[in-house]
Amino acid sequence: MIIDATDMLLGRMASYAAKAALLGQQVDIVNCEKAVISGRAKDIIAHYRQRRERGYPYKGPFFPKQSDRLVRRTVRGMIPYKKGRGSAAFDKVMCWKGVPEQFREKAMEKLPALFHVDKLPNVQYMTVGELCMHLGGK
Repeated sequence: MIIDATDMLLGRMASYAAKAALLGQQVDIVNCEKAVISGRAKDIIAHYRQRRERGYPYKGPFFPKQSDRLVRRTVRGMIPYKKGRGSAAFDKVMCWKGVPEQFREKAMEKLPALFHVDKLPNVQYMTVGELCMHLGGK
């Protein structure tokens, strides 16, 4: 299954991907930098910066700055990754910046309209790519 994350709400898309991975499907998420997090930009940045700066630099916990890794970490939070079944499911989830050559010609999964940013009652949101720029990513 290939999921295009463009204008999709991050949490809803991640839970859909986690459920599919737990059912045994290979899940590839493309265009991770275009996924959307709802809320005020100032609050989103403060929340993720606090998560990023938690712990010690050499000991952890380590939180990613790149968009594809941040999306994969979000999916990991929805899988029991410390158990055998969850670890096997997490190995089936891959996230990509942009669309790699191997997925250009393949059909992408159409997620329900409920996952799209147009269904938000407000217009306040931020893309994962913008968030990662504020966290120090490229």
